[in-house]
Amino acid sequence: MDLRAQYASIREEIDAAIDRVLGHTHFILGEEVEAFEEEFARYVGASGAVGVASGTAALFLALKACGIGPGDEVITTAHTFIATAEAISHVGARPVFADIDPVTYTLDPCSVEKAITPRTKAIVPVHLYGQPADMDPLLDLARRYGLRVIEDAAQAHGAEYRGRRCGSIGDLACFSFYPAKNLGAYGDGGAVTGMDKSLLERVRKLRDHGRTTKYEHDEIGYGERLDALHAAVLRVKLVHLDDWTVARQERAALYRERLAGLPVGLPVEAPERKHVYHLFVVRIREKRDDLLHFLKERGIGAGIHYPVPLHRQPAYARAGYASLRLPHTEEAACQVLSLPLYPELAEAQVDSVTSTIREWASWQ
Repeated sequence: MDLRAQYASIREEIDAAIDRVLGHTHFILGEEVEAFEEEFARYVGASGAVGVASGTAALFLALKACGIGPGDEVITTAHTFIATAEAISHVGARPVFADIDPVTYTLDPCSVEKAITPRTKAIVPVHLYGQPADMDPLLDLARRYGLRVIEDAAQAHGAEYRGRRCGSIGDLACFSFYPAKNLGAYGDGGAVTGMDKSLLERVRKLRDHGRTTKYEHDEIGYGERLDALHAAVLRVKLVHLDDWTVARQERAALYRERLAGLPVGLPVEAPERKHVYHLFVVRIREKRDDLLHFLKERGIGAGIHYPVPLHRQPAYARAGYASLRLPHTEEAACQVLSLPLYPELAEAQVDSVTSTIREWASWQ
């Protein structure tokens, strides 16, 4: 992600928004945050949005608002950033890792059903790399077993599943506005969206110390508020998000064209899903790490999302997950590779990346 290039394209709008906040000096919550919450809820098609301090805070507060706590189990994926499981652990519940679909890398509903026990209280599907999880089978499981569904939409701003935007499908949904996201603040930020106004009001209360009025606190809460400066930046960027999504999709199409015929597994767009390409993730079945090193030696910023599944992370391995086997998750961790992708990426840069991969492939 080239954040300088993005800033340069909207510099006057960003500077004006920041100046506006500096002028009214209302830095914590206030009108900027309220306006962003309304605009973002409308964008995702939700009944409301609550701005919070980070994507991790969004997950934590959503779980708390749904009453998830000690003794409960929450099913999620191990092929994601640790914050997804971390939030479950922080509310006192136990993450239960199900395997992924080997094509989309998102939660496999069949694996989820096998993991359900009497202690299961929620499912947290991750809309990974910009592609929605297969939500309808997961929602069906939730109805049959009386479970909550909390979307981890940290990589899926604007993504759609069967005509519905991520953020409006589950009981609640959690977004991250980390700077490198498709919609990123200039620091940490996040939001919880959903259709259930009572759950959203609980999140709103919890993010601000359980406050009902300035000095009345209905319950023990947290200091997890979205700053006004970040909200002002996000309001500017939200206007451009759909155009940036189209640009990402166009760069993804270029990659597909240039990488055709090479020993590189290309990302698959599942039917009836809109992929917003937070990341362009290819699959290298042999010598993935050699290719990564080859690219980096030539100044190309490739990466791996994610090299160590959560059940193999030391923090969770020590907690009794080391013997868990998730074959599709473990195979993906050894083979996935993320190529540079952002709206301002030039066609010549795509050509540079793909010609370097072609050079590497010719030596194998």
